[in-house]
Amino acid sequence: MAAAAAQVHPRRPRQVRQDRHLRGARRRHVLSPAVDKHGAAIAVAAIVLLVVVAGLVRLVDGGASTEPARADSRPSPAAGVPTSVPPARPPATAPPRPTHAANGHVFGAGRFLVAYYGTGGTGSLGVLGETDPETMHRRLARAARPFRDLARRQGGQVQLVYELIVTVADPVPGPGRDYSHDIPRRVVQQYVAAARRHGALLLLDLQPGRDRFIDVARRWTWALRQPHVGLALDPEWRMGRRQVPGRVIGSMSAGEVNLVSGWLDELRRRNGLPEKLLVLHQFRAAMVRDVGQVVRRPGLAMVQHVDGFGTPGQKLDTYRAVERSRQFHMGFKLFYDEDVRRMSARDVRRIRPAVRFVSFQ
Repeated sequence: MAAAAAQVHPRRPRQVRQDRHLRGARRRHVLSPAVDKHGAAIAVAAIVLLVVVAGLVRLVDGGASTEPARADSRPSPAAGVPTSVPPARPPATAPPRPTHAANGHVFGAGRFLVAYYGTGGTGSLGVLGETDPETMHRRLARAARPFRDLARRQGGQVQLVYELIVTVADPVPGPGRDYSHDIPRRVVQQYVAAARRHGALLLLDLQPGRDRFIDVARRWTWALRQPHVGLALDPEWRMGRRQVPGRVIGSMSAGEVNLVSGWLDELRRRNGLPEKLLVLHQFRAAMVRDVGQVVRRPGLAMVQHVDGFGTPGQKLDTYRAVERSRQFHMGFKLFYDEDVRRMSARDVRRIRPAVRFVSFQ
C-alpha cells in the first residue's frame, strides 16, 4: 500500500455519460358503435359513420394498422409507435443496483465486491478522491465492468464499494499528538449519501497513528449506524509510542482486532442492522500478530485484504505468504501506478484461494 504522504496519480478512466430519454405516451381513443334498432338503413348509415370516424381517429393518432387496438395489444414492427404505454425500463447501459446485503449477507448470492480506495477531495491517496462522488461512481462502475461480466457468467453479481479513508495517518503529531487526523464530517456525509443513492457499500478506512483502533472507530459511530456502512482497519498505520507514520510499517494484535470486531457487531445488533463488512488490510505476516486468534463474528463479513504491489508474480507470492482463507473472505488490491503489468479481472478471478473483493488504488 502506498504511504500516506506518497503522491499517487492513477490513470484516469474515461468519464461515462448516460443520456436519458423520456418517451411520451399516446392517448388511445375507444369507440363503441351504436346500431339503430329501427331500420337497416339507419344501421348501415351508422356503420358507415363508424368507419369514417375510426379512419379519422387513426389518422390523428398516426396509426397504420387497420385492426382495432386492444388494451393488451403490442406495437407491430410496421407501426413503429406503441398502442399502449410500455413499462419503464432503465437505460441499457445502466449497471444493476444490488441491495446492500443479499439474503442478509454481504457475500450472498455469489456476490463479488469491487472498490475504489482513497480519501475525499484529493487523489494523493488513491483514485477515489480524484473527483466528486458522482463522477467517481461512474468511473468505478466502468472499472468493475470486466468483473461484472465474469460474475454474470457464473450466475453471480458485482457489488460496488467506496473505501474512504476517514482517519488519515500524519508524519507530524498534530494537536492531539496522535499522528493522525479525521477528515471533515460533511465530506463523509457526501459519500454516505452517494453510496445510499447508488446501492453501494461504504467502508470507513482507519489509519489511527498512535491512537487505538477502537477509540478512532467510536468517533465514527454516527456513520456506522447506517446499514450500508462498514469498517476497514489498516495496521500499516497503527504506530507504537515512539513510532512515526511513514518511517516504519505498523502492526496490531489479534486482541485489538477482536476488540473492534466485537464492538462493531454489538453496534450492529443494537441497531437491528444486516451483516456488516469488516476489512483487515495486510501485506506482511507481522502486521497482524497472532492472526490465528482473530475471532470470527457471525454478524460480520470479515475480509483479509492483501495489499502487496509489483509484478503479478510478486503480488501472488505476497498473497500466498499471508493468506488465511480458512478464517476470512479474501481481498486483493490493484495499483494503477505501482503495479507492473497490472493484473486483469480474469487474472484476479483465477487466484486460489479465491478472491471475493478487489480494490483499485
